[in-house]
Amino acid sequence: MPQTILVQDYMTPSPHTIGASLSLSDAANMMKAHKIRHLPVLDGNALVGIVSDRDVQMVKSMEAVDPDEVPIEEAMSQAPYTIAATTPLEVVARHMAKHKLGSAVIVNANQKVIGVFTVTDGMRALADMLGDLPQAAAIADEKKKPASRKRA
Repeated sequence: MPQTILVQDYMTPSPHTIGASLSLSDAANMMKAHKIRHLPVLDGNALVGIVSDRDVQMVKSMEAVDPDEVPIEEAMSQAPYTIAATTPLEVVARHMAKHKLGSAVIVNANQKVIGVFTVTDGMRALADMLGDLPQAAAIADEKKKPASRKRA
């Protein structure tokens, strides 16, 4: 029987977070410094949203908008997709694909942020799974062969 892969097997544990009262520039600087693209937004210890590099870039591109003056809460997504660490990876991947999400926030039973799962983490999982398939190389080789032409 195949083993169920859980999101905790591929999530980024103990992610960087940012306070809701900080500015968009603070978020951009943190993302750049840590080479990340998603930051859970906290008000105290409570998760209130998530901000992505795409959110930051969109607001920064607006004329007459000073990123130092824009609070993160004005640019963040207010209802992040939250899941338990024990959620099957397949469930998470299907939900993220269906809803075109770039990330999921992993929370414990007390709703404390304990991880983030991003599309990058999903690609790492996919690469591992494909590497484990004995027929993966054969399938790839077969697709590289030119299609045979039928003669009339």
